[in-house]
Amino acid sequence: MRLVRTSTRHALRHRVTGAALASVVAAATLASCAEKPKDAGGKSGDKITVGLTYTPNIQFAPFYVAAEKGYYKDAGLNVELRHHGAAEDLFGALKSGKEDVIYAGGDEMLQARSKNLPLVDIATFYQKYPVGLIVPKDSDIKKPTDLKGRTIGTPGPYGETYFGLLALLKEAGLSPKDAKVKNIGFTQQAALTGKKVEGVMGYLNNDAIAFQEAGKEVRSLTLDGGAEGDPLVGVGIGVKEKTLDKRGDEMKKFVDATLRGLQYAIDKPEDTVKLSQKYVPGLGDEKRQKNALAVLKATTPMMQNDAGELGTNDAQSWSRMADFMYDQGLLEKAVTPEDAYSNDYLPKS
Repeated sequence: MRLVRTSTRHALRHRVTGAALASVVAAATLASCAEKPKDAGGKSGDKITVGLTYTPNIQFAPFYVAAEKGYYKDAGLNVELRHHGAAEDLFGALKSGKEDVIYAGGDEMLQARSKNLPLVDIATFYQKYPVGLIVPKDSDIKKPTDLKGRTIGTPGPYGETYFGLLALLKEAGLSPKDAKVKNIGFTQQAALTGKKVEGVMGYLNNDAIAFQEAGKEVRSLTLDGGAEGDPLVGVGIGVKEKTLDKRGDEMKKFVDATLRGLQYAIDKPEDTVKLSQKYVPGLGDEKRQKNALAVLKATTPMMQNDAGELGTNDAQSWSRMADFMYDQGLLEKAVTPEDAYSNDYLPKS
């Protein structure tokens, strides 16, 4: 997403591009016609409706696993997993009260706070930002400073891929004007293979895999956070402040159960793909299963920090991101980063 955005659905849809999109595009019609996900927990207490954005995909496996393995039910929670409609605003259902929890980027939540939607990230899943610059293996683009004067493709001036590009350029002391940024929609593979651009911004855990599966040798240039951590925060669990005030204990149980699902996905990826078939239309196909497994195996290492912890919010990363996004004009007003996240809802070790 961006400050002045053309469409929220465009920004969020990018999360299922590349290999992930290839694995579900044939099932898109099925997804739109699929039955509404059933409640995934016990019958006690008020329902917790979780917004999982758009097309059902293996990226949401921790939630699928927590439902199928009964982790939500064991915690006494009544959880509904809800995928958004194609034209739905990312935070629309949360604002209206139709959802209690949203699975969104920390950067997107920070933007929401700057627009007076008091969201708090209570568990960050992506401990490593999943976006990078994908270039041909033999490209002479080796480091961020090499981006000067180069034609770089990105879906558009919004969302995590665009944020990642801005961060790479800043790392090199460059601005978007120093490179030739081309908006290519969600056509990274065609644009790079057809030499319309010299590199494309994409997701390391699905777009890069799509190139590999197509037989295109590529490598990725990623953010170098150094000792201070990444300048951007990836996807996590967002909840409104008033919901935390009223249902804080339930949210602790929800986070614990979902992180159990994440740990299971890390430990047993093959079983996780099988469990996810109920939720992802077309995943019974052998080719799609193979792709989903590759995406899952590439994703799960990004979800643990250097200490092997899950869900942790890093103070330095949030502080760096708040400064970076404000300096880049991505926030309508300055946001106090400490207000935008909390580790109080994580399981106690």
